[in-house]
Amino acid sequence: MRNFEKEYLTLATGQFKHFKERAEKGIQQLTDDEIHWKPSEESNSVAIIIKHISGNMNSRWVDFLTSDGEKSYRNRDLEFVDHNESKEHLMQIWEEGWNLLFNTIENLNQEDLNKTVFLRQQPLSVLQAIQTEVAHISYHLGQIIYIGKQIKDKDWTVLSIPKNGSREFNRKVSAQKDME
Repeated sequence: MRNFEKEYLTLATGQFKHFKERAEKGIQQLTDDEIHWKPSEESNSVAIIIKHISGNMNSRWVDFLTSDGEKSYRNRDLEFVDHNESKEHLMQIWEEGWNLLFNTIENLNQEDLNKTVFLRQQPLSVLQAIQTEVAHISYHLGQIIYIGKQIKDKDWTVLSIPKNGSREFNRKVSAQKDME
């Protein structure tokens, strides 16, 4: 595989792993009841977002190179209905979706990146399809984190640099580099 293709797949996989880890650290902070909370009737709960991301990945990454990314078996509208599923069940479907994504990307080769796939009958390059998923998942990751912060308020464990913590963070990074 040429350097560009290999580097891109490595970067995309790393980004997806980061998103998954970050979201899971947020979800772990919430109780079964809290993952079903939503700020308004028209908003999504964390549970609904988990169902949606999982449904999306189950549709997009099954037979990625050979069938349309919007599968006939997918009921997208049902993903946005909260049936009060257990956190354990939600995390199981979450994991299944991620496994499909990672297995598919890990099995792509150089020639595959130049292929065309379809999403809702619209042609996309494999590169575009992966980038679309990066954007989609990062969008929903932000929602999961935002909802979790709304629920937990001051009890939320910050998953990045805390407010007013940039200077200390940068100091630690510099000190670590100096030790290398």
